[in-house]
Amino acid sequence: MESLLTFTPIGIYCPRAQVYLDPWKPVDRALITHGHADHATGGHRYYLCTRETAAIIAYRLHLSDNIQTVEYGEKLTIQGVTFSFHPAGHIPGSAQIRVEYQDEVWVFTGDYKTGDDNISAPFDLQRCHVLVTESTFGLPVYRWKSSESIFYEIGEWWRRNQQEGKTSVIAGYTLGKSQHILANIDTSIGPVFTHGAIDNMNACLRSAGLALPDAPRVTDAISKDELRRALVLCPPSAVGSPWLRRFYPWSLGVASGWMKLRGTRRRRGADRGFVLSDHADWEELNQVVRQSGAEKVFVTHGYTETFSHWLNSIGIEAHEVKTRFEGELGEMAEGVESESQSSSEP
Repeated sequence: MESLLTFTPIGIYCPRAQVYLDPWKPVDRALITHGHADHATGGHRYYLCTRETAAIIAYRLHLSDNIQTVEYGEKLTIQGVTFSFHPAGHIPGSAQIRVEYQDEVWVFTGDYKTGDDNISAPFDLQRCHVLVTESTFGLPVYRWKSSESIFYEIGEWWRRNQQEGKTSVIAGYTLGKSQHILANIDTSIGPVFTHGAIDNMNACLRSAGLALPDAPRVTDAISKDELRRALVLCPPSAVGSPWLRRFYPWSLGVASGWMKLRGTRRRRGADRGFVLSDHADWEELNQVVRQSGAEKVFVTHGYTETFSHWLNSIGIEAHEVKTRFEGELGEMAEGVESESQSSSEP
């Protein structure tokens, strides 16, 4: 019997419908889970995705008339195969893709997290026969603290920097992490400003109907006194750049799931590391696999060998799949790409 989804050198393929899911090489028809560069690549003839993702890839890839949008839960039948997009909770517009044919259901999660970040549509668990899941943080060491506790830590660090006359600068990915921070930080502490790349991405998301708090881009018109009270969001690419020098003296924080690893903060040159991820942790990954009811699991990007071995050891059939998806490592490129489009940033 032909498999409903197959794994090819081009990407995840549905032979019966002749479409690809998040392909990394150009194809005729691509179904895209979300707007990060390792999942939404250029060169496809037609794209199908959510409204927010359409705005992101149109901006990033300079596309206009070859993107079709779909609402969450809306069913679309292609050559007898039914596809639907369901919230993944990863970033604004992110989706899991459900694939059904003759009572057989596969779900491709893309990137996801199950905790509500107040900016993305919350994760919507889909039951299935076969699950294709990410494993970016598929090790037991990766267990996230509550979002509330992380933002409390950021707020206390920000207040302390104000007392010491330092600007608080946080590096986080242009798409996803920056909006996650902006939607949850306590803005009563002081003003929030953004790097031009983040401001451009915020404008893109607002154009798709996403409500975001105000966070103007940094300009030379902002006084030193105001900057020393401020929280400034920037992409990782801005760390160590001449752009950062205007904030001297500053304190640099980095927001990433990788901050869980000892030594990562030091290698990034940060004063503080905040363990804030837009991906599922170990417990969330296990929970989704169990609650999906999947009889078979394919494990993509991240700790694929470890996580698939673990699932097999507890009686769930699992297979490691090599893809070009990179999870949170791949998202580091977002700042570089978006920054190059920020021509008005001084």
